[in-house]
Amino acid sequence: MILLLLAAGLTLHLGWGGFWRNRIDAAARTAIRADPDHAFLTGATGVVCAANAVATDRFGLCDGAALSDLLGKMIANPEDVMRRLQHRAKATGAAKEKIVTRNGQFRLGLSVFAADCLVWRLDDLGDSGNAQAGDAATLPMMTVGPNDTVVHINDACRDVLGQRPKALSDVFLDLPLVSGQMHTVQTTNGPVRAIVAVITGRADGRNVIVLPGNNIQQAAPPLRAGWDQIEHLPVPLMKIARNGSVLGSNREARQLMGIADDAAMFQIAELLDGLGRPINDWLREAAEGRGGHVSHFLRGRGKKQDTFVQVTLNPSGDPADQHLVAVLNDVTELKTLEAQFVQSQKMQAIGQLAGGVAHDFNNLLTAISGHCDLLLLRHDEGDQNYSDLIQIHQNANRAASLVGQLLAFSRKQNLQPEVIDLRETLADLTHLLNRLVGEKVTLTLHHDPALAQIKADKRQLEQVLMNLVVNARDAMPDGGEIKISTENLTLKTQMIKDRAVVPIGEYVVVKVVDRGHGIPPEKLPKIFEPFYTTKRTGEGTGLGLSTAYGIVKQTGGFIFAESKVDQGTQFSLLFPSFDLPVAAPISSSDSGPRVMNTNADGVILLVEDEAPVRAFASRALRLHGYTVLEADCAEAALDLLEDAELQVDVFVTDVIMPGLDGPTWVRKALKKRAETKVVFVSGYAEDAFGDGKPQIPNSVFLPKPFSLNALTMTVQQQLEVGDRVA
Repeated sequence: MILLLLAAGLTLHLGWGGFWRNRIDAAARTAIRADPDHAFLTGATGVVCAANAVATDRFGLCDGAALSDLLGKMIANPEDVMRRLQHRAKATGAAKEKIVTRNGQFRLGLSVFAADCLVWRLDDLGDSGNAQAGDAATLPMMTVGPNDTVVHINDACRDVLGQRPKALSDVFLDLPLVSGQMHTVQTTNGPVRAIVAVITGRADGRNVIVLPGNNIQQAAPPLRAGWDQIEHLPVPLMKIARNGSVLGSNREARQLMGIADDAAMFQIAELLDGLGRPINDWLREAAEGRGGHVSHFLRGRGKKQDTFVQVTLNPSGDPADQHLVAVLNDVTELKTLEAQFVQSQKMQAIGQLAGGVAHDFNNLLTAISGHCDLLLLRHDEGDQNYSDLIQIHQNANRAASLVGQLLAFSRKQNLQPEVIDLRETLADLTHLLNRLVGEKVTLTLHHDPALAQIKADKRQLEQVLMNLVVNARDAMPDGGEIKISTENLTLKTQMIKDRAVVPIGEYVVVKVVDRGHGIPPEKLPKIFEPFYTTKRTGEGTGLGLSTAYGIVKQTGGFIFAESKVDQGTQFSLLFPSFDLPVAAPISSSDSGPRVMNTNADGVILLVEDEAPVRAFASRALRLHGYTVLEADCAEAALDLLEDAELQVDVFVTDVIMPGLDGPTWVRKALKKRAETKVVFVSGYAEDAFGDGKPQIPNSVFLPKPFSLNALTMTVQQQLEVGDRVA
């Protein structure tokens, strides 16, 4: 059925598109050669394909020339005349116009046989102006009305038939007519075989061109008889047997699937894969009508394995020739975009998971390290349990560092940005980097003398650079050179690289280049995924580059990797340049030893949903003399504060809790207790503590996991600030 529909809709287009040049062209050339006047054969663009001897004698060599240029030797405005004739010929298939010049009178006639096949005839009328009607068409042609009545017949057609017929049935024995096919024509001299071309005119009329001659090859049969006429159809099509054999294909399908024109018969399963079950089962279901017109996305095999194709099967053919017509659609670009989106969603999901896991681990590590601190207060270095407690404390800190990497990847760590000059940062870091790379590797630095400043967390940026340098060192086990360079970059247009779009602006670029073994192309897109490593088992955690990625992205920058196997790797970091002043960075709450006041005085409201953390924090604060009120949720804290006589000096609250989060309940409480100081604690600051919220006055942030000293010192500092203000 689909082939019949294609034949009905595309008979004229396919018939004349490939038929005229290969089949009727020879007859058209013969006709114009016999014309007594100037005759030209052109395509739709007006370039001359052939000209008769009369035209050649007058105009010289015509082939390949524009007809308007040739006629311009006799007519003042040939382009306008030709344009008018083509417009009028759209309705009837032929047109003519008389042209009067100082050199004489001419009649230019046009016969349209196909969109790309035009016959032009130039009659030199001299001064008489006489011309016979019907001479515009030199090929035998008749005009037929809606009821197959012959309305008009030109002289050339009358010469062929030897009569003036009244209807098509008087001319042809094998109706209906099929354009491009051989038909038997009745003439006064007996039946003659001729090729027929049918051109639809206006008012349901048709122009029928008759080209007699047994030596003319007819066009391929219509679609219902074969696949030849869909060869140039701009839709990939395949004819597939029920057993999976490819019986036929057109040019578009062969180009899409990389099939040679002279390829022997093969199976569709040799071209496509990815259905998840045998393709022949799908073919059988489609042939039996059980699969419907369901499309499947399949992947190419062999050299076309990166090509994705949407395949729709339709049963076709008569009982003696049942087969399937496969309509192919190249969806490679769509599947590539889909893969990029899935990758983005996966990275986002992993980041959310990593952030959530890190938050829970920070609570556990806070309780472990905190209670370990409490035990250490009761044991001195001579105690037999002291070394065990130190081991617990050190490993808890190592675990906290690993959790910090997870937070960096998920981009939920708490950065302390400051304006830094990368030249100074790298100069300070050079000594440590040289120790990291060892004696066999040379580290060289190259800086832009006018390098702009950037805004970033210096400590985190140093971690990124150390990760990249260590990876470069490991890529060159036999030694080599690592180059670190910095430069300014101005983007006047968006830069699209990998899957990122870098907006217009001023940037500072840091490049870390090695000449190591490189990264294979199939692994390069995965290097920023967590727990993915190109190193051997036991040599890498797979968190180094994912951590670097998270830090750079959270800073507002971009990181790209370029690598060639056995040639080396280059990592490029782009940071927005910064020339505005920023506040001084907040110093760490646990930056150094400090004499603690063991007889502190103050009332602390501790709000923490994790019982182990709450137990440790309350004991630590009470040991230093504070009065501690505990609440396991924000709602309980607000209920306590309903007592107007209750005096609270500091709120110590978790940020992320069930129900109301820390910043939300604190804002409510500060409406009646505006002078109360606040200490927020959390594994990471989520949206509730983000940039979009108004800043809470008299508040500081203490990241988890925190030590006993860090907690008590932060609370003491808040109280001291209040005393100085008072």
